[in-house]
Amino acid sequence: MIFELPRTFLHHTGLQTTFKGVEHPISTSEHPIHQFRGIEYASIPARFRQSTMRTSYPPAVDATKYGPICPQSSQKNFEDELIGLRDRDLPGQCLPQDEFKCLNLNITCPANQNTESRLPVMVWIHGGGNSGSGSHWMYDGGALVRKSMCIGKPIIIVTINYRLGYFGFAANTSIAEDNRLAGDQGVGNYGLRDQRTALKWVQENISEFGGDPSNVTLFGSSTGAADIVHHLYSNANKQHPLFSRAIVQSAIVNYNVPGVHAAGWQISKALSPLRASTVEQLRTIRADILAEIPCPIRAVDDGVFFLNGWRDTLFPSSESDEVVKVPQDRNLTAALRWSVRKLKSKSRSPHPNGWVFPPPNTTGLQPLIIGDCACDSDLWSNSTSLWAASGVVRRLRAICQSLHKATALLNAYDIAPHITDELSERVLELVEDARISWPTECVYQAAQRCGQPVWRYVFDQESPSRGVPHHIADLIYLFDNFPLPLSPSSSPISFVSDDLPSLPSSEMSSGGDCGGIFDTLTLEDVETMGPDRFKYDDRVSPFGGWARPVVDEWSYGRVRDAIQSRWIAFAWGERPWDNTRGKVFVFGPEGETGERSAGIFEGRRRRKIWHDVLRPLGMELVQKVGVELSNGPGLGSRY
Repeated sequence: MIFELPRTFLHHTGLQTTFKGVEHPISTSEHPIHQFRGIEYASIPARFRQSTMRTSYPPAVDATKYGPICPQSSQKNFEDELIGLRDRDLPGQCLPQDEFKCLNLNITCPANQNTESRLPVMVWIHGGGNSGSGSHWMYDGGALVRKSMCIGKPIIIVTINYRLGYFGFAANTSIAEDNRLAGDQGVGNYGLRDQRTALKWVQENISEFGGDPSNVTLFGSSTGAADIVHHLYSNANKQHPLFSRAIVQSAIVNYNVPGVHAAGWQISKALSPLRASTVEQLRTIRADILAEIPCPIRAVDDGVFFLNGWRDTLFPSSESDEVVKVPQDRNLTAALRWSVRKLKSKSRSPHPNGWVFPPPNTTGLQPLIIGDCACDSDLWSNSTSLWAASGVVRRLRAICQSLHKATALLNAYDIAPHITDELSERVLELVEDARISWPTECVYQAAQRCGQPVWRYVFDQESPSRGVPHHIADLIYLFDNFPLPLSPSSSPISFVSDDLPSLPSSEMSSGGDCGGIFDTLTLEDVETMGPDRFKYDDRVSPFGGWARPVVDEWSYGRVRDAIQSRWIAFAWGERPWDNTRGKVFVFGPEGETGERSAGIFEGRRRRKIWHDVLRPLGMELVQKVGVELSNGPGLGSRY
């Protein structure tokens, strides 16, 4: 028997339609939440063409079911693979795929809002490379919206679907000419432009769901976070920004974004078995066949999408000690003069008097939160495990074309021809720095130089299922949809009921449906409580507790509350934490949260190696090394 959620209706005056949605499964009378699923925001005229925003709908729109997603490989999806749950423990979800109907979005919002509510809006850009979906169960916005209501700062969550793989990023000179004749500017980047079209739809239509179109926060992870970086440094964002601030989580930002000719060569090579070369032939390939072939590119520098000099702004070059050159067409005066103020107001108004940081101007320097996970390179652990030490040494020497450069990298990461123990871990450290950690630091430093308000974090908290802070582990805590291995009844810890701090009623949660006992305390109260305020349940293990899981309820709830509350505060235009004097915010390990000094940060990441070894080599070479090693040794090569 299939349980049917209660229906809800929203009449949208601007679009002259009524959306039929659902009451969210975690909705309660005290914190009612509505969800509108599968709303089509754009249409696709043809394969390899830019999408067009939808402006008209039938009188009634069924928004009770998730819409189709972009065609993709039949392999296990990115999120389910990484989080490490058994198939039988994963929530069942089967989303239809349709190349031309995949541009849809989902809106999760507090119930009973109107155009006067003007709540902050957070738009999620999913990662996953050539796969993934904004409708994936992991990204359901219900728990995050409920948390925002519980702490008196309600928000609206929008998750979007966009084109992926060849459908979203194919480009060559023939497609460029086809697009030019159709009146499109630029070529490729269809998925990026879909995302911008979704933002435009939100700008024009979210107010009747209770949202504030002038207060939109873009947030994403992995390749979705890289897309956000691309938007920040796009011409369209400079001319007409569609979001107010951004959160970039473990971005896989590539320096070597190909031009049209290079992209065409890569695509021609990848699709050569299909013997399709013309645009017409490429358009006749069945979508399910095209989806199974890995797409080698994610973005194209077509001379239209990106700002001139965007690479020089973000990344260091090996040819000069000057790490960055700000594009000459940027007027940074206003941003540089701005002094970030500290705000401690507990006002629940989505429009406090004055911003904590300035609204974006035409330079597109939106305020930014950026960070990474300690073991992001775990994403490539299978392929890197195939390397032998001698093979790594030979490959680095071949890539660097310089014994001095190769030796510097090998020494920095303690890799030698005869090392066998811990080789995989050392290779993963190099891949981590080359592909995620150092590029993240470069984006952070570029933001600082441009006068962009920016906050840095590190996520070192263990995943509940795998016990390491792997790629997207932060999303488990942020969205709080993960089927935890422990139930409350079998938890290894419990609050000592007679030792809880006394709290004024104004600091207590307004209800008991916000996810557990942590939600009855303010963040400050929880953060001052240590494990000694809890008692362990001896029934968990007869051997002194050694069998307790790495992540217990105390550490899970502490990190969850910390990341949720700070992301929500940022969406409200507040400072998420004190970022003066290079301070960073740490999440984990073992439930640790809080602001830490720059010195602590350097102990958590290999910043000295970045500066002394990677920077002189330049981002282009370093990322080439990272990509080569993460792909593993070639077939038939000597390991």
